[in-house]
Amino acid sequence: MVTLFTLSSSSSTFLFPTPRTKLSTTLTHFSLPKTPTHLKKPVLAVTSLSSPLQCDPSLPPAVQTFWQWLRDEGVVSAKSPAAKPALVPEGMGLVAHRNIGKNEVVLEVPKRLWINPDAVSASEIGNVCSGLKPWVSVALFLLREKYRDDSKWRPYLDILPESTNSTVFWSEEELDELQGTQLLSTTMGVKEYVQSEFLKVEEEIILPNKQLFPSPITLDDFFWAFGILRSRAFSRLRGQNLVLIPLADLINHSSSITTEEHAWEIKGAAGLFSWDYLFSIRSPVALKAGEQVFIQYDINKSNAEFALDYGFIDSSNANRDAFTLTLEISESDPFYGDKLDIAESNGLGATAYFDIFLDRSLPPALIPYLRLVALGGTDAFLLESIFRNTIWGHLELPVSPANEELICRVVREACKSALSAYPTTIEEDEKLKESKLDPRLEIAVGIRHGEKKVLQHIDGIFKDRESELRQLEYYQERRLKDLGLCGELEDIIFWEPK
Repeated sequence: MVTLFTLSSSSSTFLFPTPRTKLSTTLTHFSLPKTPTHLKKPVLAVTSLSSPLQCDPSLPPAVQTFWQWLRDEGVVSAKSPAAKPALVPEGMGLVAHRNIGKNEVVLEVPKRLWINPDAVSASEIGNVCSGLKPWVSVALFLLREKYRDDSKWRPYLDILPESTNSTVFWSEEELDELQGTQLLSTTMGVKEYVQSEFLKVEEEIILPNKQLFPSPITLDDFFWAFGILRSRAFSRLRGQNLVLIPLADLINHSSSITTEEHAWEIKGAAGLFSWDYLFSIRSPVALKAGEQVFIQYDINKSNAEFALDYGFIDSSNANRDAFTLTLEISESDPFYGDKLDIAESNGLGATAYFDIFLDRSLPPALIPYLRLVALGGTDAFLLESIFRNTIWGHLELPVSPANEELICRVVREACKSALSAYPTTIEEDEKLKESKLDPRLEIAVGIRHGEKKVLQHIDGIFKDRESELRQLEYYQERRLKDLGLCGELEDIIFWEPK
């Protein structure tokens, strides 16, 4: 649901959706996060440790087959990796089988085992997938390999989960717990996007090339591939924006890890007599034998993004609670062209999104953009071309009492409107958080509680600003001072002719 607020001083409009679907950067470029699985707290693994070459016999047969495959491929040797698969509270993870120093290499996986656009291009479906979005082509490749008994990646594919707790896999009843949240709107938008991509690729690629896709690929299959890529793919490697790395994607996330510098693409020995590009992961912290290896998935992601991508929230870190403000310059604004030109000159557009995190300062461009959208009446002279190169500097400071009062009032009203859309109160959510909840309900309660806290945080900022309106210095006063026409007591100095 989108609530529109029309400003009285001009015909500009504030868009403050509750919730907002944030698809543009996430899905157009499909910038995937780094790794999998679930989150609790860093703990010691309780599984027994054996020889570096041996897999724990208590693990599922598929995991033992996977480990043997890695041995056969030369990934596992007496010296590497420094960690092995183990059952941990998060599900499956990697546990150090010996002491590991800080920044020491934990594992290395050669490029021949990676699943990425290069692997697709080199495969039988490479030609028909060449014009597709990278993630779509890798998804099709993943599904084709999944249904091939002779797939090179069979042991790896067999240990992948059938689903995660990502909100794209929730039932309607489970999604009802997200009523009022921005995550619900985002989730529905993502589901529509994935379905649209599937219908397109089914018509253009899958059905016309049945000889390449002998096993039927359904929408559920496509969602599975999307979920796997979304939760397990690494990015930000040199030349690699989308890549699945067997073994590496077993490493779990911990908020105690405060650096994202852990993965490298290097060139090195990939076997007894071979060299290849290697995916190398180093431990961000020193570990003792028996401790689980953790990395930081993404320091800047919000809990809503964690829930969508990985199927968990980082409940130990309140700084991941966020709410997105969406502001828009209305096309009906008589100064639309001038305002759009100013916005674009400063890296923004007719619509701008601002992620507000709990207990963090507001994004630097938020207040200037608010003042620009609200600019009108007697303040509109600032839009004249003579000010074009300096206006953003003026907007970083209060323009006028009317302009400043307007942005405070509109934002506070929007916060109240957004808070009223939730079916529960903060107090009710806090009481629920004290209970033992189903993992998906725990996510839902954590998300809606976090959004409400951020909305209260935003409202508090602009409430304080409202109370200070009379103490602020506005453009006219600053201009008079610059001209030397305002005294120490801010009284205008009148010069009498001699």
